[in-house]
Amino acid sequence: MFYAPAGARRGPTKGRPPRHGAKLALRDPATHPDPVHRSVQELERYGAVSTVAFERMHQKIDTRAGCKDSHGSPPLIEGTVIGLNVEHLPGGQPPKPMWLWASKPVPGDVREVDHWWSMYLRRFDIEHTFRFLKQNLGWARPHLREPNAADRWTWIVIAAHTSLRLVRPMAIECRLPWQQPIPESKVTPGRVRATYRRACQNTVHPANPPIASTAGPGRPRGGVNRVKPVTQPVGLAHYKG
Repeated sequence: MFYAPAGARRGPTKGRPPRHGAKLALRDPATHPDPVHRSVQELERYGAVSTVAFERMHQKIDTRAGCKDSHGSPPLIEGTVIGLNVEHLPGGQPPKPMWLWASKPVPGDVREVDHWWSMYLRRFDIEHTFRFLKQNLGWARPHLREPNAADRWTWIVIAAHTSLRLVRPMAIECRLPWQQPIPESKVTPGRVRATYRRACQNTVHPANPPIASTAGPGRPRGGVNRVKPVTQPVGLAHYKG
């Protein structure tokens, strides 16, 4: 629930002046005023995205937890309310309107409003990447005390994430039996990590072959050891005279 500025006083001049103006209920289109900006963008992932922006909107502050140190009436924090409606969602679910609030009361132009909601959509990709780095690549696993060590570990994790992106063509051939075939452009780093061991078996290894973990065959039966044992020289310090 948002409210517009109170504006000029109405009626008699006595009494307390109003603090809140017209009500803006997000679920009730009848309460929506004329937007200050309106735009329609075409995106490959969401289709047609229609945007409306309402400037100088604020909410009622009923508690003083956030402004307990201030005296008098709670402050009115104005901002811009942005409403988004998309044509379709990637998963096929029915789309619902999404509402955002920006701390700038009056946006500069419609391009600034489009920049705000596009950055919010970009946040989902960034959050999924951070979650993958922490849960799957162990970004937050070591407890490092030095900032330089933390920076070096971050670069190692980034290099591992980059290698998972580069191995995508090989991961398509090594998919697990229960995984459906998908195009290379849609292979996620998590799926590549699940088949990374099998993908590495098909690559060229420039290192030497691994050493066997069991004992060797030894000298043939009936053979003679012709290698003389190494004799360590005894120093004069061991003699007591």
